[in-house]
Amino acid sequence: MSEAGALRGASRREFLGTAARLGAGAATASVLPLIAAGRADAAKPRRAAGASATESVTGDASLGAHGVAHGLLYGCAVNMNALAADAAYAALVREQCRIVVAENAMKWGSLRPSAEGFRFDEADALVAFAEANWMKIRGHNLVWHQSNPKWLDATATKENARELLVTHIETVAGRYAGRMHSWDVVNEAIRVEDGRADGLRNSLWLRLIGEDYIELAFQTAREADPQALLTYNEYGIEEETRAGEQKREAVIEMLRRMVARRVPVDAVGVQSHIAAAATASGSQTADSQYAAGLMRFIAAARELGLQVFITEMDVNDRALAAEIAGRDAAVAAAYKQYLELALGDPAVKAVLTWGITDRYTWLGHEEGRADGKPERPLLFDAAGKAKASFYAVRDAFDQRGQKSYLSG
Repeated sequence: MSEAGALRGASRREFLGTAARLGAGAATASVLPLIAAGRADAAKPRRAAGASATESVTGDASLGAHGVAHGLLYGCAVNMNALAADAAYAALVREQCRIVVAENAMKWGSLRPSAEGFRFDEADALVAFAEANWMKIRGHNLVWHQSNPKWLDATATKENARELLVTHIETVAGRYAGRMHSWDVVNEAIRVEDGRADGLRNSLWLRLIGEDYIELAFQTAREADPQALLTYNEYGIEEETRAGEQKREAVIEMLRRMVARRVPVDAVGVQSHIAAAATASGSQTADSQYAAGLMRFIAAARELGLQVFITEMDVNDRALAAEIAGRDAAVAAAYKQYLELALGDPAVKAVLTWGITDRYTWLGHEEGRADGKPERPLLFDAAGKAKASFYAVRDAFDQRGQKSYLSG
């Protein structure tokens, strides 16, 4: 992302975290019939709502099935309000995904409405839904500078911050110990613009604990859940820009320090909130946006012994003209070119999109398209019909291993 894009992304995350907290009262009980239905016939192919009648996108034709065939887990971020209220959405997630992650339900702001206790209803509901449908689960996230409850800023001090952080991780990661595929232990800890030599973001945790808060978080998470893959997750490391390169360098240097100190980090998450761009002729230009720098980063992570997950992928269409067919084609081209590039490295083990249907995309809540039209960044449209981007992602999975983009 560009610097401006990264800032827009951060503000949208904060906005959605607030929205999720305001809407967190959705009745979790309404998820339970969906869970029960999934348990009874989870193995049976289903037709996704609105899917083409001429070409199947379910069962063996689903993204989950194609991913597994090529050594990948495909999944998406789950909107818990939609899961509770929209049966077609729940069926779509169930059919397509082999791994899921909570969009907001496992963040501090959702889990910690007050300093006195925790609220696990939505997080528990997601874990139950996933387990009933034979899906793996990613936890997102244990430490972040955003989506924190207001009481944390008012309560945390240099004297109690370590205890607050350790208690949170022990409680949350410990509750789901042995049930999680992976945890985003620390999220977005690098911000080169803050001017530190180590690139660390000037966050609440850095100010109150110091730079060892990252090591503390990973060590505590490992003790709480020895089985989960512990992940560092970051945005803005995809583009072929100076800012992108600086951030990649800072992240890899931090990971090198962690590995050298035997900090228990197992994986790095590349968020992959990317943009579709078009030339005057309408052709997609993703190759120039995402190329050698991304592959060097993935290779460097592999050389450190880390797995790589594409954790939050979507493709915004703000730079494109309004016509839907052209937008969808450009978004699909961006998915295909980006994933064919990234999947050329065997370290990449999972691809998750940040949502699955345009109906519930997080994009556009504050700064969307200039023309006000809804964005179309995901794999299924608002009615649940597979788009060109679905087929582009499936094709990229199928082409995994046929090409090598490794630059050493």
